[in-house]
Amino acid sequence: MDRTLDQGTRRRSLLKAGALAAGGAALGLPALAQGNEPIRIGHLTPLTGFLGALGDYAVQGIKMAVEEVNAAGGVNGRRIELISEDSVNPQTASSKAQRMIERDKVLVLMGEINSASALTISQVAARNKTLFMSIGARSDALRGKDCNRYTFHVDIPVTVMVNAAGEALLREGLVNGKKIYALTSDYLFGHDLSRAAKRFFAANGGTVIGDELVPTDLTDFSPQLLKIRQARPDLVATNLGGNQVTNFVKQYAEFGLQYPVAGFNLNTADAWAAGEGNLGGIWPTVWHHELKTPGSVAFVDRFTKKYGRIPENHAWIEYVSLMMLVQAMKETKSTDTDKLIAYFESEAQFDILKGRKAYFRRWDHQLMQEAYPFTVKPKGQARHKQDFLQFGEAVPAANEPLEKLAPPQSESACKM
Repeated sequence: MDRTLDQGTRRRSLLKAGALAAGGAALGLPALAQGNEPIRIGHLTPLTGFLGALGDYAVQGIKMAVEEVNAAGGVNGRRIELISEDSVNPQTASSKAQRMIERDKVLVLMGEINSASALTISQVAARNKTLFMSIGARSDALRGKDCNRYTFHVDIPVTVMVNAAGEALLREGLVNGKKIYALTSDYLFGHDLSRAAKRFFAANGGTVIGDELVPTDLTDFSPQLLKIRQARPDLVATNLGGNQVTNFVKQYAEFGLQYPVAGFNLNTADAWAAGEGNLGGIWPTVWHHELKTPGSVAFVDRFTKKYGRIPENHAWIEYVSLMMLVQAMKETKSTDTDKLIAYFESEAQFDILKGRKAYFRRWDHQLMQEAYPFTVKPKGQARHKQDFLQFGEAVPAANEPLEKLAPPQSESACKM
């Protein structure tokens, strides 16, 4: 268990409130009230397994947000106390979420990247009538048939990821009339991603000639690479998760295959791990460190100074999620679950450090926001080992509604 501030740290933070980051000070929160109970937040995210590297960034992002809020005076006179743990797997995530509610008396659950674990946490939240901000899980099913009143979804869903990268693939002429060979991670997220990708290809004249299920613990892709060579596709599409993508693109480069590769899920940390010379193709992301909005520039600067590395998209999304929760608590002057849900459902606007503000849709609790396609810079243009990605313009475009790429209500199975 990781409680971000002990009693000694609390006293020290009161003495130096406002000394951390300008972003926290800008919240303009009141001084901490003496004797008020802390606002306990239960945070679960994978710190081991194939998503562990992403979870490490997630913890750093939310911790930085908590520290900034507390240094600026807390929320409505109360400090935030973060209880952060490794979610491990769906069963463990469920048990830990229940324990956090019963033993630790958390008021809100936050976090998770693994869609299967997010589902079990969401079910615990609904049973206990506790707010859950599902931050990094992307499965469409979580917003569809598995939606519930107590869960709000921050990351872009599978369908948006497919459409964001798909528009770029269409421009490159890589879909219509093409044969596509897919690899799919064998868990909830991968299956959802595969369904959305197949719908996109079918709607745009592409033919999926193979879709290989890949266990989440697979590290050797030799059998799959041999099948790709035999199939001779026009495009290789990956519906993989976490460091699976890193391992695949490295081995693909070593294998010497020349078919274009694209995918509908690649976090920037996994792209960096793949390395220049291994990665190619077109991919989607929810945020990137090169965004030139004042908020993003300041966030990247503070994070880099604090942790000695560039923030990845899971660091950013955990940070802004905590700040959205703080805004809701300030505006409602409450931590009451029903009041917070009503505030989010009001489609209030949130500054998430992008070019456009975001809001939660009332009917499925999905955050509407911009996404970005990316590819790889021409060889020799990278200034350092994390500078080889080439990010495209935001989608939807500035003159288009944020809901353009998202599943409409008419196609959703969500019933609150």
